[in-house]
Amino acid sequence: MVSIFPEFAPLKVKYKDVFDLKEFYEGFWEWLKEQGWKDWENDLDTFERFYGERVSQGGVKELWIRWRPYKVPEPYASMEEPPLRYYFDIDFHVLGLTSAEIIKDGKKIKADKGEIEVTIRAYIEKNYEAKFEEHGLLRHVIDIFSLRIYKKTLEDRRRELYREAYVLQTFIKQWFKLKTHLPYEETESFFPSKAWPSHR
Repeated sequence: MVSIFPEFAPLKVKYKDVFDLKEFYEGFWEWLKEQGWKDWENDLDTFERFYGERVSQGGVKELWIRWRPYKVPEPYASMEEPPLRYYFDIDFHVLGLTSAEIIKDGKKIKADKGEIEVTIRAYIEKNYEAKFEEHGLLRHVIDIFSLRIYKKTLEDRRRELYREAYVLQTFIKQWFKLKTHLPYEETESFFPSKAWPSHR
């Protein structure tokens, strides 16, 4: 069962300036695939559960996008029915999106201008609980098993998921050329940034 509460507080990245939304969307999608995340409904790499768009006067857009990827932790990757799975709820909210043109290295570039906020919530699905529930005797010891016997494993997996979420947040921040607070930082991303913040 997936917990209805995230494992830790949601992580957010907010950016307001000139960027290429399509390039960000595709780069983010490719990065998740590269990290082993899959779609939880069809085991493919679509991720997207919802796309909503509202266009107001003058063609200004507001977008809502929801992605729901999952990943099997490394120790259980080869198992057909892993006892634990990681889930991300990734929500994009884009405000005031308009077309823009900028001059970069003497060339005119078509881009987007607006504000984007990406929210990441992380969950752990405890598949072993369903197996315990099916068993007449074991259903009475689920809590004891989780809180005592399996406690260290759950804490290790929670820490690993926490790191995964922060690495994802760092990827987003680097793409938008925002300051990161992790010691880990890629010198040059495989997915080049198409953000042109005015603070640089």
